Amino acid sequence: MKNIVIFGAPGSGKGTQSDLLIKKYGFGHISTGDVLRNEIKNGTELGKTAKGYIDNGQLIPDELMVSILASVYDGFGADHAGVIFDGFPRTIAQAEALKAMLAERGHAVAAMIELDVPEAELMKRLIKRGQESGRSDDNEETIKKRLDVYHNQTSPLIDWYEKEGIHNHIDGLGELDRIFKDICEVVDNIN
Repeated sequence: MKNIVIFGAPGSGKGTQSDLLIKKYGFGHISTGDVLRNEIKNGTELGKTAKGYIDNGQLIPDELMVSILASVYDGFGADHAGVIFDGFPRTIAQAEALKAMLAERGHAVAAMIELDVPEAELMKRLIKRGQESGRSDDNEETIKKRLDVYHNQTSPLIDWYEKEGIHNHIDGLGELDRIFKDICEVVDNIN
């Protein structure tokens, strides 16, 4: 089983690369953004709570996210090829909670794949995405807040996963096919 954390700043291509990995390897996919957007769209209590955090560019509380993820993860059944965690974990506490949740099931994260993209390019991509999709959180002010949160709270995970021995750095700038090929090399080399 190849559980993978796909990691990078907002706009680094995590969703795009996740879709390609799902197609090629048959992985399950847990995108915290998609899960939360569904809850918001359906007007659930969780969705209303989450919307307040998201609209302010803040992270969802850990306990809430881990219980949601555990439920979605368990929905894939025991014999899945692996799951891509997209947009989670975002803090060291979340990484520890994810590790514990998976360990309870006899599983682990096999690789953390970091898509590294310069900030100017991230800003350009996110503003374009906001114009094309109408996502309210893809505006310049909120993007700056999200990137600040990423740099202050999320990027320390790079060192944490480095110490775990499963960090893989990928240059996320350039041709989509080259980036995907580099990611596949990592996935193919997981034991």
